[in-house]
Amino acid sequence: MRVGVLTGGGDCPGLNAVIRAVTKSLINHGQCEVLGIADGFEGLMGEVPRVKPLSWDEVSGILHIGGTILGTSNSANPLRDEATLAQVGRNVQELGLDVVVAIGGDGTMSLAHGLAQVGLQCVGVPKTIDNDIANCERSFGFDTAVATVTESLRRIESTAMSHHRVMIVETMGRHAGWLALESGIAGAADIILLPEIDYDLQAIVDFCKAREERQRYTIICIGEGAKESGQSLTVRERIAHSPDPVRLGGVGHVLRERLQPHLKSEVRTTVLGHVQRGGDPTPFDRVLATQFGHHAAQLVLDGKFGHMVTLQDGRIGSVEIAKVANTQRTVPLDSPLLTMARDIGICFGEV
Repeated sequence: MRVGVLTGGGDCPGLNAVIRAVTKSLINHGQCEVLGIADGFEGLMGEVPRVKPLSWDEVSGILHIGGTILGTSNSANPLRDEATLAQVGRNVQELGLDVVVAIGGDGTMSLAHGLAQVGLQCVGVPKTIDNDIANCERSFGFDTAVATVTESLRRIESTAMSHHRVMIVETMGRHAGWLALESGIAGAADIILLPEIDYDLQAIVDFCKAREERQRYTIICIGEGAKESGQSLTVRERIAHSPDPVRLGGVGHVLRERLQPHLKSEVRTTVLGHVQRGGDPTPFDRVLATQFGHHAAQLVLDGKFGHMVTLQDGRIGSVEIAKVANTQRTVPLDSPLLTMARDIGICFGEV
């Protein structure tokens, strides 16, 4: 069997751990030939496919390294037109690929599902720092991102306390607030603003004013997809031909401009940006990514194509990619985490 492996979408701590586990499991138990595909689906879109053999030695020593040795792309869209789709089909036949292990988020899974029309069989591995993949309670990379944001919030708090400021920290997460929620709780944020809950500006003003009289500083953790009631999302840029053509960002600066006229405290914004994606994976993510990679190899060997590895109720399993494509897992409004956070005094900008 000839198996391709690719990493699509944004980079994420733990990708190399998956590549390592998939490759070694297939070589050790299936005697498969494994090909690494460069830069996500982009490596299959050109007239000459860009691949390289993945040997046992090639993937040794990469478990702890962040990023991906294969490269990735979050704008490559093999479904953008019929000509591109046909070229991908020809490349798959030329390479003799029986199946591709696609490691990525909801966008990558949607592309993997769509490529079945040219005969490209896929097995999916869920990856995202946003933790927003449907039918999967925890994706690798999320734990590392939470740790990174939490440390940043702690550092921001010390300077906020010293200068008596309102400090806004903007996180990634698009339309799902898991990263802002869990890191905000872990980092002792006073206000957490999520895409799932439109915030009321006056509620935030009142909360900050009350803290001005007591602690004299306030920490706000805001997800990039959060918005004020009655307002539209803050779009950073639009990208043609991309599976995800709209990129969010800048909401922290918008909030600062709206808050400052109402407060005595100086309001500052820090946008963490791609620092949340970088660095070596935490031990938790290394173990989870290795488990996911191993199970993906088992799905390949068992011929369970069209499935994605998943974690449900604490157990590794799989789900049909069709049930994951074009959908997201957002924070439910009845989440126990929201209830707990409200009970300990965290503000979500609600009236």
